[in-house]
Order: sequence, then C-alpha cells, then structure tokens
Amino acid sequence: MSLARTFAIARRIVFQIVRDRRTVALVVIVPLVITGLVGLTFSGMPGVLDFVAPALLGGFVFFFAFILTGISFLRERIQGTLERLWATPVRRGEVLLGYLAGFLLFAFVQAMLVMFFTLFVLDVQHRGALAHILLLLVALATVAVNLGVFVSTFARNEFQVMQFIPLVILPQLFLSGVLLPVGQMPGYLQAASRALPLTYAVRGLREVMLEGKGMGEAGPDLAVLAGFAVLMLLLAVGVTRRA
Repeated sequence: MSLARTFAIARRIVFQIVRDRRTVALVVIVPLVITGLVGLTFSGMPGVLDFVAPALLGGFVFFFAFILTGISFLRERIQGTLERLWATPVRRGEVLLGYLAGFLLFAFVQAMLVMFFTLFVLDVQHRGALAHILLLLVALATVAVNLGVFVSTFARNEFQVMQFIPLVILPQLFLSGVLLPVGQMPGYLQAASRALPLTYAVRGLREVMLEGKGMGEAGPDLAVLAGFAVLMLLLAVGVTRRA
C-alpha cells in the first residue's frame, strides 16, 4: 500500500470536483438552501425546530454525502478514468482509499456547513459540545460516502443512481427516528431500524444536542457508525473489480 499513490488519487479527485461548478453547488449551496427552507418552515415554532434539528441534521448530511459520492464515482467509471487506473500498477485498495479520502473531504465540508448554518443561522439550541456533534456527523458522512461508492458500482448512469434513493435513503428517513421516534414504531419496525446507520446517528445527535451528553454516553452510537463505515468500505472493495 502506497500512501503517495493514494494521496495523489485523492488530490486529483479534489481538484476535479472543485473545477465542476455543478458539483460545488451540490456541496455548498444546495444543502444550505434546503436547510434554510426547513428553518423557515419552523420559524414560528423554535421549540419544535430545536427538537427536530438533530434528526434533520443527520438526515441531510447522510443524503447529500451519499448523492455527491454516488454520482461523482459513477462519472469516474463512465469516463474511463477508473479503467485507466486499473491498467497501472496501482492497487485496488489504493484507488478506493484515494477516492474515499477525496470524497470525505467534501463530505466533511458539507457537514461543517450544515452544522454551523443550523446552529448559528437558524439559532437552534444545543447543550452538547460542537466537537461531539461534528464527530458524529463526520462518522455518518463516512458511512454515506462508502455506501455511495458501493451503490454506484451497480449503476450505469446518473438516473440509476437517483433510483437508489427510494431503496437506500427513504427507509433510513422513515425508520431511523427522523420523522417518528423509534420507540413509537411497531416492534418489527424497531428491529429493522437497528440495522440502519442513521438510527444511531440520530440517537447520538439527540443525546448530545438535546440532553447535553458527551462521548461517554454517545460513544456506543459512534462505535456502531464506525462499524457501518468499515462494513461499507469492505463491500465497496468487494464489488469493485478490475476492468
């Protein structure tokens, strides 16, 4: 494993995304616009916004990181960039780690922007430390990035990537506690929710933001998210084949 080759691939991804105005808009502008619209929706109900903000924050970070990675990685395959990399001495692990590092940088930027916009522009109240909130969001974004790479290997165009949203994203939003507390769901849906990474992110964010807990209490949720990230990475490595 060569860190130099991995870093070179990550740097190329970063430069390529920065030069693409549409992708930059997806990274920076779209999340803030949608978050702002949600804030306006609850502008007359600050208490309600404070309660739903942790779940929406996690949901937005997960959704946008997944879309960004899925579409960007698909473009690399369609344009033949991935095939050219396979033809070099570079290893498959180096290629995937390089791509993931590049995508994670932008997922981190997205998480930072959405978090600060939510907390300081929408003035959502929070009791926990900002560092703990950001740590949970970065862990969730890592899961979404790895999942985006995994899913995009089964798509042939951007439309097919979008078709995965009802299969991958919507169940997370409905079953993870974003719209309805998990404890109020039927038992079989609660069991299903335990297999979804967003469930643990929402729970951890609520513990930190609403209850002021630290990593001692939210640590188990963070550990589960880390486990999901590793699992998604292994799946991505497994389905990516040399051309």
